[in-house]
Amino acid sequence: MKIKELEQTLKSFHQHEEIVLWFEYDLYDQAMLSYLLHYFKEQDLKNTKLNLLCIDAYPDIEHFRGLGQLTPSQIGRLSGTWHVMGAEEIKAGSDFWGAYASSDIQYHKDYLLKNTSVLPFAHAAFKAHLSRLPSVSNGLGIIEQSTLEAVREGVDSPYPLFKHVGDQLHILGMGDLEYWAHLKRMTEQPHALLQLSGVQAFPNFQQHHDEFRHGVLSLTKLGIQVLNGEADWALLRHDTSWIGGLQIGKGEDTPWRWDTVNGNVVIL
Repeated sequence: MKIKELEQTLKSFHQHEEIVLWFEYDLYDQAMLSYLLHYFKEQDLKNTKLNLLCIDAYPDIEHFRGLGQLTPSQIGRLSGTWHVMGAEEIKAGSDFWGAYASSDIQYHKDYLLKNTSVLPFAHAAFKAHLSRLPSVSNGLGIIEQSTLEAVREGVDSPYPLFKHVGDQLHILGMGDLEYWAHLKRMTEQPHALLQLSGVQAFPNFQQHHDEFRHGVLSLTKLGIQVLNGEADWALLRHDTSWIGGLQIGKGEDTPWRWDTVNGNVVIL
């Protein structure tokens, strides 16, 4: 379904007496849920009932990662376990989105101090969002840090690496193409942290490269230095990227960092 079709479907919600939102606990889902609640907060729901089913576990599944793990019969057992959303929950979701999409770091810092218990997975998801910022120790976000550590431990092929990092950082709900984009950024010169051999190109939304799964990753000299805290990658990077509404700039253009020890944002 194209973006315009999705937007039209959302705008036509009044055609339905009842809407059930199915989401999971991770950042990917919490961000989508918050966007929808931000939208619905500005609408007159009239007679449409808004329901929510949001889970982080399922009986007999030891490592629950998402609804995609469930069989049709297991999903069927969830039917009717949702609850009607009230104004407080809808506002809380809107607050999440307002902070997440903001370009002002203060909104992100303030959100961590809010009481978000009405949406039980919101706080952990938002904290995971901020952990992607450059750290105070070496300028790596949690994805880059976990990736370099895994490669150092010997996980040196793209698909096993994605599984390893994805399992470790399951709170992010990160997909493979998203991860390939991070991996690609980490291999780009002149300040590459990783070297990828045996591969001509990274997969993208238009093409899939079969040889990619046979690539081999290794730490560059800089990658080792950054991992050891001897260099700061955020000060060396020449590119820009986005984390929610925050633009991660070039070198000194990013004046705030994530403190992994205390779990908060600090201003340099």
